[in-house]
Amino acid sequence: MALPPDTSKTTKLEKYNSYIKRVNSTKLLTASSKLLFRATLLVSIVLIFLFTLNYHPLSSHTTSITSPHRHLSAFYGTGADWEKQVRHSSTPRRANGFSILVTGAAGFVGTHCSLALKKRGDGVLGLDNFNKYYDPSLKRDRQKMLASHEIFIVEADLNDAELLAKLFSIVPFTHVLHLAAQAGVRYAMQNPQSYIKSNIAGFVTLLEIVKAADPQPAIVWASSSSVYGLNTENPFSESDRTDQPASLYAATKKAGEEIAHTYNHIYGLSMTGLRFFTVYGPWGRPDMAYFFFTKDLLQSKAINIYKTQDDKEVARDFTYIDDIVKGCVGALDTAEKSTGSGGKKKGPAQLRIYNLGNTSPVSVGKLVSILESLLNVKAKKHVIRMPRNGDVPYTHANVSLAYNDFGYKPSTDLSTGLRKFVKWYVSYYGIKPRVKPESGTKNHK
Repeated sequence: MALPPDTSKTTKLEKYNSYIKRVNSTKLLTASSKLLFRATLLVSIVLIFLFTLNYHPLSSHTTSITSPHRHLSAFYGTGADWEKQVRHSSTPRRANGFSILVTGAAGFVGTHCSLALKKRGDGVLGLDNFNKYYDPSLKRDRQKMLASHEIFIVEADLNDAELLAKLFSIVPFTHVLHLAAQAGVRYAMQNPQSYIKSNIAGFVTLLEIVKAADPQPAIVWASSSSVYGLNTENPFSESDRTDQPASLYAATKKAGEEIAHTYNHIYGLSMTGLRFFTVYGPWGRPDMAYFFFTKDLLQSKAINIYKTQDDKEVARDFTYIDDIVKGCVGALDTAEKSTGSGGKKKGPAQLRIYNLGNTSPVSVGKLVSILESLLNVKAKKHVIRMPRNGDVPYTHANVSLAYNDFGYKPSTDLSTGLRKFVKWYVSYYGIKPRVKPESGTKNHK
């Protein structure tokens, strides 16, 4: 009987062929997918490149100041006209006048200092990034006021090293008045990174440019009374300990003092730090108590008055802006030249730190009483305990060192200073309050 044919080899061969087809099909699919992916990636890159070349922001407000578009606009878009403005603004008009770069020029202290320096014949060039920590329209109005006195403000961020280098290549600055900073004690709890970026990184960026300049300018810069932190000595003196900051803001300002020491020691930069004590006055900052108290009183809103955890009154050494300006100018006038050149130290350089205050602390309650009298309104007061947000309960400046070295002597008491502030406030905001006339004048009806 014949055996049936052996089909096992044929079956195995068919299975193997089927497997090979599946493998080849899979390889083909994989290769096709890779090819498609690479083609898609290439097309995407080309499209992004073309989009970048042709992109124009809808608004200047949405463009970062340090973007390439901004650099092109600042340097080449305005070109010779821009450089002409920079040179004109920074050129002194008096014999032996200074050429000063003022950072934070559209800020409160920066505006007043720029005006004072320009009026006496110094060349002043401003730098400001017009950030939105408080209403930028106030800064823009300060800018307009400075422009009317031929003071040009370069709109740029302090961390824009390329732009700073450009400015120093155009102007041989004799001095830098560094006032740009992220201000405010309480805001540091909401946006801590802004303090690191402005008060530390921005300061270092500036010093890196200054150290390489030839000649190196002398630097006068704003520290803060906040560095005294939990200090219990009274009044606060420059020799008191400052290693117990009560806020991140204070810590960044203290870090700035240590950074200044480093650049003075290594590169021969002449450095003068000024510890401001609660500055107030016309064109002030809306985040300060005297400013928003005035606003709330005029709008019949309740105001919060803090007391300490042990029920003591909170007090500040309120210092009028004109006194602060005199201190800044005095520090500039007595600043010695830096001793380095091209980033190399050639000898010991001046290193100083001063308090600039009023020497007469006043309670916040008394501040409110003065405003009530000036505005002819009665405050709705909520007395509450001070939250643990970094504020300190008391400040009091010893200014004897500044007095001895450059004749700093504050002369404006709080009542006089607040009267000048209120007069500016109602005029600027177009308000018609029941403000009391100044003493010695008649109230004509």
